[in-house]
Amino acid sequence: MTESFVLQENVPLSGYSTIGLGGTARYLALCRSEKELLQALEFARSHALKIQVLGGGSNTLFADGGFDGIVVKVALRGISSRDDGEWCLVSAAAGEDWDPFVRGCVQRGLAGLECLSGIPGAVGATPIQNVGAYGQEVADSIVSVRVLDRQSLAPAIFEGTECGFGYRQSRFKGKDRDRFIVTGVTFRLRRDGLPTIRYPELRKQIESAIDLRALGAGRAALEAVATAVVALRKKKSMVIDPSDPQSKSLGSFFMNPVITVEAFERLREQCGDVPSFPAEGGIKVPAAWLVEHAGFRRGYSLGGAAISANHALALVNLGTTTSELLALARRIQEGVQQHFGIALEMEPVVVPQA
Repeated sequence: MTESFVLQENVPLSGYSTIGLGGTARYLALCRSEKELLQALEFARSHALKIQVLGGGSNTLFADGGFDGIVVKVALRGISSRDDGEWCLVSAAAGEDWDPFVRGCVQRGLAGLECLSGIPGAVGATPIQNVGAYGQEVADSIVSVRVLDRQSLAPAIFEGTECGFGYRQSRFKGKDRDRFIVTGVTFRLRRDGLPTIRYPELRKQIESAIDLRALGAGRAALEAVATAVVALRKKKSMVIDPSDPQSKSLGSFFMNPVITVEAFERLREQCGDVPSFPAEGGIKVPAAWLVEHAGFRRGYSLGGAAISANHALALVNLGTTTSELLALARRIQEGVQQHFGIALEMEPVVVPQA
């Protein structure tokens, strides 16, 4: 039988996003190999269809009116590895589920991704967003990213240094947005390495359960950190849990803004003690702090759209529509802008783009 992608028509998109919202896609293509991706792209080109590439759906918000084109679901699978001295190079296909992939690395005693446990989505999305949490981001460990050029249909490989990584940014989200489809990622992880513990909140969570110093390096210490990270995320309803309505979200809806040192000093004059972190180009201020101090408390709602009761950055679907959720997001943005003069940028991709 000839390998061919699976093509469906009139597909409800709510089931392909962790927030459970969105209308109907004219077509949805399930692609399990690079060959099938090429076939789907050629089908789109021959039928003059708009294309939306989809990974795990944890960062995608579909419009109520759906998508009048073809949604290309990247479902490539496969994981391989090879030793490189004290390091291990681990390659994963773009369709691999991220959290099980991280869990597998941790269980092998490979350090570098443990703080990214519990994050929903697919491997292929991580370099696009430069996914990060609790002091780690994938840019720290990515060696290379394999892609398919949507225009030339040719494969290519970018070294990690060529990816233009920044805070929640990359060339795939910036100058090359919608040009490439990520097909695989290779990570450089330290064998029997020490875990990364930079956030006081994470350290406190770990120390409440064990003496991490007694564990040293390797699998036991990495598993302890991964377990603590997942516990923290669960407290905030930031893991997928069908029994928890507060988890029906896209994770953090707004990015932490980076402002100038001068702007931060003005903010301190206005508010006194403000949490912050050093960042390239200025000072990073927690968006959650800005949201809550602008008057938008946890549980604040607009119809069936609400700020999570457990995390000020998560907008949850309690029986809403995409339009209503975006109206809530804009209200929050306007409030923070008026209160602090700081613009909040939405993190999810809204499809179709405005």
